[in-house]
Amino acid sequence: MTHPHHHDRPASAPVLKVTDMKKAYGAIQAVGGVSFEVRPGEIFGVIGPNGSGKTTLFNSMLGQITPDSGRIELNGEDVTALGPLELNRKGVGRTFQTLQVFGKMTVRDNLIVAAQEHRGTLFSRMFAPGDSGLGARADALIDQFHLRHVAGKKAGELSYGQQKLVDIAMAFMSEPDLVLLDEPCAGVNPSLVGGISTLLKDLNRASRGSFVVIEHNMDFVMDLCHRIMVMVEGRVMAIGTPQEIRANKQVLDAYLGN
Repeated sequence: MTHPHHHDRPASAPVLKVTDMKKAYGAIQAVGGVSFEVRPGEIFGVIGPNGSGKTTLFNSMLGQITPDSGRIELNGEDVTALGPLELNRKGVGRTFQTLQVFGKMTVRDNLIVAAQEHRGTLFSRMFAPGDSGLGARADALIDQFHLRHVAGKKAGELSYGQQKLVDIAMAFMSEPDLVLLDEPCAGVNPSLVGGISTLLKDLNRASRGSFVVIEHNMDFVMDLCHRIMVMVEGRVMAIGTPQEIRANKQVLDAYLGN
């Protein structure tokens, strides 16, 4: 399945490269010189205590905040100054901490709208003909996300956990190179967390896309991610495999406050 975002690039070139990113709010340095890269096909976790700068970093990668300095590159292209819609068109998908589903539309239509947003303006979305050829993609994701039994239901009638699955599925509709997942487990019943992890692993294998995941649930991050970056007070404390992070005394001290 080819699509326009896949540039011919060496397999080792990072999908996302962040270099010395800084962002201050008044005297508070929310992000103080963060650098990392996400490799093709990698699930990259970002963890850290509240106030560590994760959300500011994420919003910069999503184009909602422009950093004070530093660079963000997507597939080798400088995208530091781009806004969310431009990034979306360049192959960045995203989920939100707060659900973005349209409650009065069916699950299937929510997915179709998510991909139309990627393609066009709000105007074309409101008046787009039928499913704009996106029905097959929506149906494939509905099956992957085990939502077939609720596909025709209004999204607002679903349980929170099911709405969360719809929200994640929406991020994958436009077949992005890079998906940014903002607390995919927030508010989700603990019994569903393992299912979300399995689903994301399957999607990662099937699409070979790269994911960046911010999540407070440590077990989930350790189970899902290939590498994890630990942020503390706007800086990178460590980047490594789950095993390396688990064995890092500095990280344990920061988390357990010893």
